[in-house]
Amino acid sequence: MTDDAPAPRCTICPRQLLDHETGRYVCLPCEQRIDRDLQAIAGPAGLYARLCLRIQPGRRGGAPAVSGTPGRGTPADLQILSLTATGGIVSTLETWVEDWATYGLAIHGTGGRLQHRVDTAVATLRRNLTRAASRHPALDEMAREIGQIRRQAEAIISGERPPRRVAVQCPCDTVSTVTLNTSGFTCRGCQREYGHSEALQLPLAERRAA
Repeated sequence: MTDDAPAPRCTICPRQLLDHETGRYVCLPCEQRIDRDLQAIAGPAGLYARLCLRIQPGRRGGAPAVSGTPGRGTPADLQILSLTATGGIVSTLETWVEDWATYGLAIHGTGGRLQHRVDTAVATLRRNLTRAASRHPALDEMAREIGQIRRQAEAIISGERPPRRVAVQCPCDTVSTVTLNTSGFTCRGCQREYGHSEALQLPLAERRAA
């Protein structure tokens, strides 16, 4: 019966896991990609710090002030503020630290300024990433959120407009999010694999539900 069992696959790519990756939820290349995304966010020259440079400093209470004419912030300003303030990037990172702590994979940080909290959370996640690859079943969800943070930040800093994201629905009723740049994805509900053209041909979730 063992020969009939499906070969274990990475929950992210989803490439078939190799012999030396047995027991892991994600393959080594995907683990390395998560690590690169985390590393890009933290530090004095990281994406979070570079986003903060686009906001006027000095507002009381530690909250960043939106640059531009008072009361008339641009959409880009508001997006930067939502990412750099409490509830944005730092909260996403710390939520995953808290989640990993329930698996014995992390220890909560000690607070401090937002940049310090971002750096501490990133360092904690990177330090425990290899263990999480074998012990945390939702690492694919974490990878998507961290990857989205990096793409959003890079798009804002470069001035590029991020591709529009739309929700599509698989025949099994599972909803997935794609963009025009999506190379393909695997449905989390039925494990069916979709290429670029197939993904874009799926019905919109809103229309399907109507």
